[in-house]
Amino acid sequence: MGKKRYRLPLKRRREGITNYYKRRKLILSEKTRFIVRLTNRYVIIQLVDVHPKGDITHVSVHSKELEKYGWKVAYNNLPATYLAGYLAGLKALKEGIKEAILDIGLRVSAKGARVFVAAKGAIDAGLHIPLGEKILPSEERIRGQHIADYAKLLKETDPERYEKQFSQYVKSGLDPEKLPSVFDIVLNNIKNSF
Repeated sequence: MGKKRYRLPLKRRREGITNYYKRRKLILSEKTRFIVRLTNRYVIIQLVDVHPKGDITHVSVHSKELEKYGWKVAYNNLPATYLAGYLAGLKALKEGIKEAILDIGLRVSAKGARVFVAAKGAIDAGLHIPLGEKILPSEERIRGQHIADYAKLLKETDPERYEKQFSQYVKSGLDPEKLPSVFDIVLNNIKNSF
């Protein structure tokens, strides 16, 4: 009786780190990849080219960098993601990169997802990334108006929960109800720095 052969999937596939089918399609496009990775606290954006010896990173932005421009808390919400994408777009243009393709990794593409908001930021900065308008959230959500509205509602109805949920905002001296105006200030600071 013959032995059955079993082919073990690659380690990164077994661990759920890499989808090789998607990666192959991105590599065959021969375009710079606009990689967006979301952690529990931060957003990391990189512009990477494929090379036989290993990927070459041209631009890297961590949402913690937004502190230099006046952003104080919440480094992974929609406004912070947009600002990080905008900053990455400006840095890419400075490096001479004009076009990229979005790489969302293992994330599911859902309407209004933060990965698309980061790409929208880069597009608004001048980088060309193919992206449909239907998948993006509204401008109010990108500016953080939904957070400001929720903070206002919570402050009026449940002050204890407001104190708990927005404690980091209050601790840093930022009124969550004024988040859209802070967003505009930080965006202008980023524009003026380039």
